[in-house]
Amino acid sequence: MNEPNPALELARIRGLMDRSTRFLSLSGLSGIWAGLMALGGALAAHRYITAFTAPQHDPITYGPVRGDQHYEGLLWTLVTLAALVLVTALLGAFWFTWRRASRSGTDLWDASARRLLVNLALPLIAGGLYCLALLWHGLPGTAMAATLVFYGLALLNASKYTLDEIRWLGLSEAALGVMAAFWPSVGLFFWGLGFGVLHIVYGALMYMRYERTQASA
Repeated sequence: MNEPNPALELARIRGLMDRSTRFLSLSGLSGIWAGLMALGGALAAHRYITAFTAPQHDPITYGPVRGDQHYEGLLWTLVTLAALVLVTALLGAFWFTWRRASRSGTDLWDASARRLLVNLALPLIAGGLYCLALLWHGLPGTAMAATLVFYGLALLNASKYTLDEIRWLGLSEAALGVMAAFWPSVGLFFWGLGFGVLHIVYGALMYMRYERTQASA
């Protein structure tokens, strides 16, 4: 009679503990989708900014140096565009994650998913209100940096309830946000780099590491 292998038993117990305390069904494809949506939104925002602002504009407010009646319209256009990017990214993230959970036979809305959502949502809500205050005072360039910082902090706060890669994504987003705060004139570039390129890179890495074998099975 074969005796149980202690190493295999330990790995099995550790896997059961991870599944009970961490949400492991997060899909890398959702990150790729969110990144593509963010890049599309950044490109559209750049075109709107170029069309509505004067050749010389304030790098902090994105408004022209001289007064312009179109500035308020530009601001609301950017807010609407950001909201559309957020909604489409969330819908895609939900669908890809639901599909992965269905394939692996795991519950999408278990205790670990609820803990993940709560710890992610609290910093995002606070950051969203702060960014709205910046927009209210006419500082969209600074608001872009703030979105990256608060999003990175939210990922860090939630990373203990999901895949370890999320922690490094959070650190990268927060670091980009801090850099963007020092160069608000290129805040849109940092925003696209953080929400677009980083999401695509990390999403691809997570897919290759956790989902490629499952998808081909």
